[in-house]
Amino acid sequence: MVAPSESIEDQIITVTLRPAGFEHYVGQQQVVENLKISIEAASRRGEPLDHILLHGPPGLGKTTLANIIAREMA
Repeated sequence: MVAPSESIEDQIITVTLRPAGFEHYVGQQQVVENLKISIEAASRRGEPLDHILLHGPPGLGKTTLANIIAREMA
C-alpha cells in the first residue's frame, strides 16, 4: 500500500544514504568552501555559527547541508 508519509524504513535508508561530512558532499563547491571557512572561524572563536539561510527548491541538498553543518559544529 502506498502511504503519503515516509515509513520508518524509508527514513532510516534516507539518513544512511546522506553524506555525513563535507568530504562526501557532491556539488555546490563554492557554497561548501564558504561554509567550511565560516565553521572554522566560528570554532576558533568558540562561538556558534552565524545565521545561515539555505534557500531553493526541493532536492538541492539543503537538509543534507544543514545536517553536515550541525555535525561540524558539534
